[in-house]
Amino acid sequence: MISMLVVLATLIGTIGIGLIWKGAELKRLMAVNTLFREDRIVQNFSNMRGAFLNRDLDIGTGVVSPLPESTPLEMPAVFAPWAAVRHVTSTLVLKNGAIVHQSYHHGTTESDLRISWSMAKSYLSVLFGVLVDEGAIPSLDTKVVDLVPVLKGGAYERARIIDVLRMSSGITFNEDYLDKASDINRMGRVLALGKRMDDFAAGLTDTFAEPGDVMQYTSIDTHVLGMVARAATGRDIVDLMSEKVIARLGLETTPYYLTDGAGTAFVLGGLNMTTRDYARFGQMILQHGTWHGQRIVSADWVRASVIPSANTGLGEFKYGYQWWIPEDAIAGKEVMARGIYGQYIYISYEQSVVVVITSADRGFRDDGVIESAVDTCRAIAKATGDANGT
Repeated sequence: MISMLVVLATLIGTIGIGLIWKGAELKRLMAVNTLFREDRIVQNFSNMRGAFLNRDLDIGTGVVSPLPESTPLEMPAVFAPWAAVRHVTSTLVLKNGAIVHQSYHHGTTESDLRISWSMAKSYLSVLFGVLVDEGAIPSLDTKVVDLVPVLKGGAYERARIIDVLRMSSGITFNEDYLDKASDINRMGRVLALGKRMDDFAAGLTDTFAEPGDVMQYTSIDTHVLGMVARAATGRDIVDLMSEKVIARLGLETTPYYLTDGAGTAFVLGGLNMTTRDYARFGQMILQHGTWHGQRIVSADWVRASVIPSANTGLGEFKYGYQWWIPEDAIAGKEVMARGIYGQYIYISYEQSVVVVITSADRGFRDDGVIESAVDTCRAIAKATGDANGT
């Protein structure tokens, strides 16, 4: 009788644990399904930790790096109506490293850790540059599968690291966020259900072009870059990003990554950080990889990253190493980190300006939206006047 009670108690306990685990899994899946709902999107974008698996990044023990304030900028007339239409939640403008404008909207505050979406890709580009600088990744011409053999026989069989950096892997991947059956949304469900992103990447087998032939925006490419970095160093991305980049920026608030079920960082879009700390990163890029007297990544890497090198089509935005360049920009003069729903870090080398914008723009895919964002950022940069150096 006693043994039967023990068995029964064990069974009930196991079922209970299973229900708790399934409950958490179901909660994350429901969060994905309601993440972009009009009445919840602003709050959700500031509270991703509550719905998804996540891990803190280590900001180190150093002092917070200063963001001095300068004469407030009179924002150009185009900004307010554009920001209203695009549902902008925060804006911060740095001129010569000093804040000249900072504003928060729709109930957000400067303490909100806002989701980066694909701006996170540009952070991984910097980490990758550090690993190249240190020799952990000896050549960008190395085939991905030479470092990540689990990808052998799949879509990345012939791709080099440089191809993946330029979003030119040639793999077939549906990036339509509004198609529930698309690859990007299947990937989101992998994250929500606590499964492994590495397995998802290894399961991709179809290609549409030879590696390097044409740039096609493919978010899973960035995850594969993360797999390469982990394989080359034997270390985790959260630890690497913390040590090599984040802890050296003197951030105000501890940021975090969304992760999959194995604790692997969602490097293609899962970074969460304050607007002020996004601005610190942008200023470091403006300063060609230096921040408050220390070199974080080589100037050579930054220059190579922010100039167009991928084979994009005519009339399209240009692309570097996980950075966007406006189609009509002069190489080396402007660059952007971009994320869905209106997340931007815009950098004007010519004007010595960084503009950070976060949004909850449900119309982000409408015609002309990205172009209007560039025009607005350029108008802000122009309104700051002539650059006085960096």
